[in-house]
Amino acid sequence: MTQKVDEDSVVWLTQDGYDQLKSELEHLKGPARAEITQRISDARDEGDLKENGGYHAAKDEQGKMEARIRQLEDMLRRARVGETPKAGGKVEPGMKVSIKFAGDDDVETFLLGSRELLALDASVDIDVYSPQSPLGSAILGKKKGDKATYAAPNGKDVTVEIVAAVPFTG
Repeated sequence: MTQKVDEDSVVWLTQDGYDQLKSELEHLKGPARAEITQRISDARDEGDLKENGGYHAAKDEQGKMEARIRQLEDMLRRARVGETPKAGGKVEPGMKVSIKFAGDDDVETFLLGSRELLALDASVDIDVYSPQSPLGSAILGKKKGDKATYAAPNGKDVTVEIVAAVPFTG
């Protein structure tokens, strides 16, 4: 059975990001799942389950691992794979975008893409906006110097100017 992927639920990933998530999924479904099953079995063999901390810890870990497997399967099912843009200038997924809000000289920089890209590298500290977010969809396709207006969550219109758009390299 195939499910239609709603454009708003797409997870934008580079090929490298997709491959890393797929590798994590394969590990969790294979060796990690076998190891936790063995730990549960060994703890069960120790006797009384009510006071068996090892058994309860292993069952808890198994639940978390199964939830991560479901999350990864869903993410990979919704993934749209593309390469990080090679050249800067135009705002598109995979770009590190810098903007200024109208009436403010402060520059805000963020990644236009998917948080899952950053989950692979904890050392990267940058905000992430989805291309489907109000801001993301307003600036998509714009270039340095262009302005875009979008409706903020509070209902007010917000205007931003594109300061820069460069490929995100981590």
